Amino acid sequence: LPYAPTRLEEFELLPGSYDAVSQIREKGYLTIVVTNQPDITTGKQSPEVLAAMHNILRRKMGVDDIFVCTHLDSDGCGCRKPKPGMLLAAAEKWGIDLQRSVMVGDRWRDVGAGKAAGCATVFIEYGYAELSPEGPDAVATSLADSVPFILEELKRRCDGGPQ
Repeated sequence: LPYAPTRLEEFELLPGSYDAVSQIREKGYLTIVVTNQPDITTGKQSPEVLAAMHNILRRKMGVDDIFVCTHLDSDGCGCRKPKPGMLLAAAEKWGIDLQRSVMVGDRWRDVGAGKAAGCATVFIEYGYAELSPEGPDAVATSLADSVPFILEELKRRCDGGPQ
């Protein structure tokens, strides 16, 4: 299973991720992160370290926004992926048509949330020993590998350009 970094020194941007996000942003599309972070609730992660990691994503990657769920599965909240709450909140805040959006993630929960919200979905297959997602629209080996599908799907869904 993948494990989230708990210290800033463990946090790293994956190879090709900056270029991938840049290509998407250059076409005028928003890049928004939605992330489950139960380690905040369990005490394995501090809110300050998580905020520092997110500041790196904003500063170095240029992501437009980050939505965080700190709940556990047992809390039954609507924001913890695979539920679509964070995507719905992003759509409301940014005026996003989720039917014209793509959700990319490396966990079955990401694909589940995207499907529940009506997005196209891309599963980044890193070979984690966990459940596989049901029916992603595309499978890639990295974020960079997924960019051609993302841009083509957004073009198709948005009739040629961002809203």
